[in-house]
Amino acid sequence: MTAPATDTETRPLRIGPHEVWPPVVLAPMAGVTNAVFRDLCRSHGAGLYVSEMIAARGLVERQAKTYSLARFGPGEQPRSIQLYGTNPAVMRDAARQLVDELGAEHIDLNFGCPVRKVTRHGGGSALPWRRTLFAQVVAGAVAGAGDVPVTVKLRMGIDDDHLTHLDAGPIAEAQGAAAVALHARTAQQAYSGHADWSAIARLKEVVREVPVLGNGDIWVAADALRMVDETGCDGVVVGRGCLGRPWLFGDLAAAFAGEVADSAPPMAVVSAALRDHARRLADWHGDHVGVKDIRKHVGWYLQGYPVGPAIRKRLVQADTLDGFEAILDELDPATTLPPDAIGLPRGHQHGPRPVTVPDGFWHDRDSPDLLGAGADAYTSGG
Repeated sequence: MTAPATDTETRPLRIGPHEVWPPVVLAPMAGVTNAVFRDLCRSHGAGLYVSEMIAARGLVERQAKTYSLARFGPGEQPRSIQLYGTNPAVMRDAARQLVDELGAEHIDLNFGCPVRKVTRHGGGSALPWRRTLFAQVVAGAVAGAGDVPVTVKLRMGIDDDHLTHLDAGPIAEAQGAAAVALHARTAQQAYSGHADWSAIARLKEVVREVPVLGNGDIWVAADALRMVDETGCDGVVVGRGCLGRPWLFGDLAAAFAGEVADSAPPMAVVSAALRDHARRLADWHGDHVGVKDIRKHVGWYLQGYPVGPAIRKRLVQADTLDGFEAILDELDPATTLPPDAIGLPRGHQHGPRPVTVPDGFWHDRDSPDLLGAGADAYTSGG
C-alpha cells in the first residue's frame, strides 16, 4: 500500500524494528483488547494491536490473573502488551519478564489511565506530574526490555491547570522511548467533551526524534486522516471507535491507501461478526466465561441499528453459546444502519470529574520519592 495524497505526507510508522503500515495502533482497553479481540481486529486490517493493561507488580509477583491477561494468541505478531506501574525497579523487572518469558516484542507504558483508584495513588495519568519519578519509571522499563521497543501513552495532564504532556513527551524520548502517544484529553475530562487535537500538534513540535501518535475522537476512517493532516502526527491510536466495529481497521487501511471507506454493513454482516466474536471467546475462555464476556460487546455491535430493547436484553442475558446464537438468528439480516449513525461516538463517555491524587503530591515535581505501595498494587486489566 502507498500513503494517500493528503496535505501531510504519511509514512510507515517505525517503532523500533517494527514497520507499521497503515500507521494505526489499537489502543489498550481494559476488559476488551484480549487476544480474541486483537485477532478479530487484525483480520480486518494491518496495524499494531496492543493488549489490555497488566500491572507490573502482579507480573513480578507472578499473580495468576496477570499472567492470564498477558496471554498472546497463536501466531500473534508482533506481541504487543501494555504495562502499568510506578516503581522503576519493578517496571524494569516486569519488562524483562515480558520479553524473556512471554516473548513480548513491544511494550507500551500506561500513563493515561484517569480512573480514581489509579490517580489517588499518583499513578496513571497523574504520574507525569512527578517529572523525575516519571523519567525513572520509563528508564527502568527501557532497561528491562533491552532491544524490545518501549512506547509511552500519555494524556494532556491532570486538568487544565496541571498539563504535563509537553514535559513528559521529551522526557520519555530522552529516556529511550521508541514513540509517544497522546490521548488529547486531561484526566479530569475522562472521556467527555472533545479531544483537543491541537495538543497533539504541540507535542509533535517538542518531540523530534521519535514518532508521535494521536488518540481521541477517531470514530470513522476520515477522522484519522484529518488528525494526521491537522497535527502532523506520525500515526493514530484507535480506541472506542472500534468497539463493535472491528471492520474499522479495514476502513483505516483503505483510507491510508487513498481509498474512500466508511463501512456501514447490514445486519447480516454485523450478526455474523458478533457470532464469530462469541465463538472465539468461547474457544479462548470456555463457553461459560466466553458467553459472559461477549455480553459487553452486544450494545456496541448493535449501536445505531433499529433493533428493539427486548432482543438486546435477551442477548445480554443469554447464558449459553447456543442460546446466544439462536437469538442472533432472529435478527433481520436486511436491517441497515441509518446514515447519520455511522460516526456516532461509542463506549463510555463519563466525565468531567475531579481527579484525586495523594496528599503532598503537588509539593515537589522533581522529587524521586516513590509513591507508596498502593500506587503499584493496581489490579491488572482494570
